[in-house]
Amino acid sequence: MDRMLVVVFDNESRAYEGKKALLQLDGEGSITVYAYAVLAKNADGTALIKQEDDAGPLGTLVGTSLGSLIGLLAGPAGFAIGATAGALSGGAFDLNNVRVGDDFIDDVGKLLSPHKVAVVAEIEEEWTTPVDERMEALGGFVVRRTLAEVRHTVDNEAIAAMKADLAQLKAEHAKARADRKEKLESKIDQLNAKIQAQVKKAQVGLEAAKGRAKAKVQLLKTKAAAARSKVL
Repeated sequence: MDRMLVVVFDNESRAYEGKKALLQLDGEGSITVYAYAVLAKNADGTALIKQEDDAGPLGTLVGTSLGSLIGLLAGPAGFAIGATAGALSGGAFDLNNVRVGDDFIDDVGKLLSPHKVAVVAEIEEEWTTPVDERMEALGGFVVRRTLAEVRHTVDNEAIAAMKADLAQLKAEHAKARADRKEKLESKIDQLNAKIQAQVKKAQVGLEAAKGRAKAKVQLLKTKAAAARSKVL
């Protein structure tokens, strides 16, 4: 299952050990790590990205579910971008792309209090025990959530609802008095613009999801090829 994983540690050194253990599990084939970041919460509430994975097809956090989660965890105070987080510079997080529930975000936000450091990762795992045992041994507190499907259904339902409103307005416009037609036309134009914007947003989200899926497949193929070469 594709999951969002957050492991909160008391200090930076333990977090880096946790990151190393996570990548070791990936190397052993216990899990697949698609992307990760080491995130520290400062006393003033800003979130400092200490280290990110900037290699491979899912290296950049921008536009990913992981990046979106980090954007939410940063809160109103925002980011103090670390030197190793170059792939984030100038990037925008799509907060509609996080793919986990509000309760998960709230739980992580409470755990990631000032001076705490977390390893945040998007992974694939079938069993929770390998990760839990490694992280708990290092003093990490683990929270995870299976990633929901991208919300294309919700987008389509929103578009359908707006189109129904548009049809109603047009029906009223056809029967309206002359003094009402102009006001209805303005509402029709505004709603048309909103529909077009929503359609564009849905298309962009769909293409981004396809790109991420393709990148994940390529990453798995690369890992499989590397494993076969070791056997040979």
